[in-house]
Amino acid sequence: QVHLVESGGGSVQDGGSLTLSCTASGLPTNRRTMAWYRQAPGKEREGIAVIRGDGILTYADSMRGRFSISQDMAKNIMYLQMNDLKPDDTAMYYCAADPSWRTSLTPLLNNPSSFPYWGQGTQVTVSS
Repeated sequence: QVHLVESGGGSVQDGGSLTLSCTASGLPTNRRTMAWYRQAPGKEREGIAVIRGDGILTYADSMRGRFSISQDMAKNIMYLQMNDLKPDDTAMYYCAADPSWRTSLTPLLNNPSSFPYWGQGTQVTVSS
């Protein structure tokens, strides 16, 4: 059974940084595709970045530059480093996983239903 747990959220000032973690269990050692999404109140879930087990990754255009996705396969943890945070970044941040090797990552950013497993989310609040 796949289980995902996000951590690292919190409250920061405008311009601050946070690093989110997603600890996974039950996923295949390498053949996996994982992603970060976020959802603000009243808005649709928004894709941030996707990373595959072999390290291939992609970002949503609007997230490129301030956000960085990475993974530690030995620890089964995926990270999201977020820099220069703005109040508009306030949202619940979720990690998602698919226990398979997706061949095309970019379309996944706009199709969260592609991922069968989700964490419970971690709240990020950025104040001005």
